[in-house]
Amino acid sequence: AYERTCCYFARKSNSVVVCVGYRLAPEHPYPAQFEDCLTATIHFMRTVKDYGVDPSRIIICGDSSGGTLTAAVAQALVNRKDLPKLRAQILIYPFLQCVDFNLPSYQQNEQVPILLKERALTLGLKYINKDLSVMEASLKGCHVPEDLQLKYQKWVSPDHIPPEFKTRGYKPSTTRPFSKELYTQLKPVFDTVFSPLLAEDSVIARLPEAFILTCEFDVLRDDGLLYKKRLEDHGIKVTWCHLQEGFHGTL
Repeated sequence: AYERTCCYFARKSNSVVVCVGYRLAPEHPYPAQFEDCLTATIHFMRTVKDYGVDPSRIIICGDSSGGTLTAAVAQALVNRKDLPKLRAQILIYPFLQCVDFNLPSYQQNEQVPILLKERALTLGLKYINKDLSVMEASLKGCHVPEDLQLKYQKWVSPDHIPPEFKTRGYKPSTTRPFSKELYTQLKPVFDTVFSPLLAEDSVIARLPEAFILTCEFDVLRDDGLLYKKRLEDHGIKVTWCHLQEGFHGTL
């Protein structure tokens, strides 16, 4: 599915492009996908000169769930002293958090193909091998305990979304009753490998420069906007491209 896209990137940017054929869920449970991407990246960094590549110009890139993996790999490498530093990360309409499914973009675009709101969560639950019976309560946010709500509020909140993105059919959502049973089942979604937007400030502050692409008609639009804000709050340079007529999968 991505061979033509990768060939296009290589040709247009005059770059060496490495595409990671990571193992897929549900046959290979989470976090095998992240582990494969991290292993491949580290291997390439250690053998980079074999490919005629300047070690100071390595960029990692991914779209959708690949954007999740890109962000997670970049975070995993910040403390590595034995490897070259990443030049940049490219996140194309990435999925970055599983805390709030009622952000403006989730409300506005819940019925927009190809990534309907329910489909986004369905894919996430299948990824971590959880039963889809928890979907309705998860969409309402019943899996987030009060202490984590308070902690994550500074990073994941409609308050951090610029006003111009709230003009199209957005209503602030009411809080939902917390379910300890649901929280216990869904604990993996708070892992920063699954939700890179939840990484601590000490990690975010050391990340490389970023390019973030968001689409107006995409439930994941606000994930990209929130990550952009977090990076910029720590002085990380972000090049942001917003496709006003774009939708998820537009690449």
